[in-house]
Amino acid sequence: MTQTVPVPRGLPMDRDAGPFNPPSEITRLREARPVSPLLFPDGHEGWLVTGYEAVRQLLADTRFSSRQDIGIIHVPHETPGMPAPTEPSPPTPGLFVAMDPPDHGRLRKRLTGAFTVKRMKQLEDHIIDTVERQLDHLARLTPPVDLVREFALPVPSLVICELLGVPYADRESFQASSAQFLVKDQTLEEKITAYTNLNTYLSELVTRKRADPEDDLLSDLARHDDLTIEELAGCAFLLLLAGHETTANVLALGTFALLENPGQLAELRADPDLLPGAVEELMRYLSVADIFYRYATEDIELGGETIGKGSTVIVSLLAANRDPRRFDDPDTLDIHRTARGHLSFGHGIHQCLGQQLARIEMRAGFEALLRRFPGLALAVPADEVQLKTDMNIYGVHALPVTWTETTQ
Repeated sequence: MTQTVPVPRGLPMDRDAGPFNPPSEITRLREARPVSPLLFPDGHEGWLVTGYEAVRQLLADTRFSSRQDIGIIHVPHETPGMPAPTEPSPPTPGLFVAMDPPDHGRLRKRLTGAFTVKRMKQLEDHIIDTVERQLDHLARLTPPVDLVREFALPVPSLVICELLGVPYADRESFQASSAQFLVKDQTLEEKITAYTNLNTYLSELVTRKRADPEDDLLSDLARHDDLTIEELAGCAFLLLLAGHETTANVLALGTFALLENPGQLAELRADPDLLPGAVEELMRYLSVADIFYRYATEDIELGGETIGKGSTVIVSLLAANRDPRRFDDPDTLDIHRTARGHLSFGHGIHQCLGQQLARIEMRAGFEALLRRFPGLALAVPADEVQLKTDMNIYGVHALPVTWTETTQ
């Protein structure tokens, strides 16, 4: 039976329950009403979905559209520099995460061969070498150092650049643009500028790949004559953004979480065989890509509620992954837990294409970091670590660390 709870005005975002937990108001909503009305800042009456089963069901139901151009997608938090939408956003070519079938499948199937488990396993030795070289660099530095800048961001950036065929020398430019694109509170002009800068760069890159293909994923894509330059650039934008921002944030925030759970850290150091399960648990526990949007294309029953046609629906993967109806003692980091079934890679047709690559990077990254830096510790008090509450992918802006010794 649905409990009566106040309808929140805007999405609760204050991390008042700690750096790793959902906002306490979202947790209360999930326990009382997993499919809850939500009053948006612009007055729209939409929905917030926080329960595990309801989130899983929604993500598998294509009547909840991912398209930005099908109706007005309302923003659930105040955006002072961004005007409230009055009409649907124009579609972005190639951005298949914001598409429905059949357009979604047409683009995604071009990429599935590049991200098979077999192909990712073939990359594993190279990824391990990349991690070790970056840790060689880290070991030469004098602590304290920022683990984000010196390790967590370079590793996935190097891997995705090589996989896609993006020159790593250009990383400062594209990382600055992608980081700006993910800022929540910015003007429309700032967001458009960040996207335009990155899109222009990638359009020029895929044009060169089409004219002179090399041995990389963007060249493979560019060989498909039915894909326009605009579609190729859109695909490249999505892969580049997702390929380094998410994994970098899990590596940094996950290290922070392990340092704050020294018992778990000690067990993981003592038994590296626990690593695959620990990575799944960190994915569940952290859920760095938390908030997703859907648009109801018709009246749909979900979790005992009727979501009206035209509603914007906000999905919280973090809340779902912390649902005690699905995971016992969900707010505890437990590397022995069987966390498979978590929703951090999504569910349904939009489930993360690069999830096997991300798993390999995280296993390699955490294993080598913990092995080579047994004395790793925070260099500042935990409450001074700057959290990415201002960004659309959660993590830490910097993680100052120190160490007492290293092993080569």
